[in-house]
Amino acid sequence: MARYRQGRINEEIQKELSSILRTVKDPRVSDAFLSVTAVDCTTDLKYAKVFYSTLSGDPNAKELKAGLKAANGYIRRELARNLNLRITPELTFLADDSIRHGAHIASILKDLDISPEDAGDEEES
Repeated sequence: MARYRQGRINEEIQKELSSILRTVKDPRVSDAFLSVTAVDCTTDLKYAKVFYSTLSGDPNAKELKAGLKAANGYIRRELARNLNLRITPELTFLADDSIRHGAHIASILKDLDISPEDAGDEEES
């Protein structure tokens, strides 16, 4: 399968999952501010890793993962309804901490105390 086709399928699954996750009635999932950051399907489209992030914090991480696992059948069924694929992939949900990590790095860079004069001296050296 061409690499660009797999990329398009990953993006389409990501878009559909974002809308499907809003309709899940499980309070562990619906109460969390959840966003799908990436989807990585295998080349045969039988399995997909779904990377998600949340802003609710770590105390709810285990509950959220359990809620996603419990709603996996519903999510997969809705995904099969919305996408026209021969095989609907089995979904594995993985937490993605890249947004939190990026915010942490941004706060560190913001707290650095560099004056414009110091920045100019480094360029000349």
